[in-house]
Amino acid sequence: MKKRHFLNASLAGSMAIPSWVAAQASRKAPSGPTLLTVSGNIGAGNRGPLNPALDRMMAKQKILFDRAHVFDFAAITAMPAVTIEPTLEYDGKSHVFKGPLLLDVMKACGVKVSEKTMLFLRAVDGYAAQVDAGEVEKYRFIVATHIDGQPIALGGLGPLWAIYDADRFPDKAAKPLSGRFTNCPWATYHIDVRES
Repeated sequence: MKKRHFLNASLAGSMAIPSWVAAQASRKAPSGPTLLTVSGNIGAGNRGPLNPALDRMMAKQKILFDRAHVFDFAAITAMPAVTIEPTLEYDGKSHVFKGPLLLDVMKACGVKVSEKTMLFLRAVDGYAAQVDAGEVEKYRFIVATHIDGQPIALGGLGPLWAIYDADRFPDKAAKPLSGRFTNCPWATYHIDVRES
């Protein structure tokens, strides 16, 4: 009986190892260029404070933080991904987007998501949108890394886009295409996590 208990405990422990390894890897500073910076009400982070001299775009957009969690392309694409197929206003066509759930990205940053959690999503052009965690969960926002099987290009809609599948939710699908994604800044590069 003791042997069986030991084997069951060993098996359970071995299944937890991949999750633990993934969590540890997400805490390391990335080796590639940072594509996403998450600051605010996060865990320990994997980088220090904003450097006004070197973090020029964030400084010009009045972003401040004492620590942040940063992701490069490899770190984001290493996370479990989902696919969605929203119709875009730019061409009126459905496109396949792939990337991790936005809430999973927040959890990888040590965010303790609650009904009071607010996310301020900012794009490289300065456009910002505020969305609460309940909405992020309800509409299954993702941090899209790929469109139609290809990495999303900088200068296009990426390289990252916080987006959801508006076609799958009647309240969103009822809106005109031009009004479905106002809280989804393409070229998302910074997320500020706050508690309301």
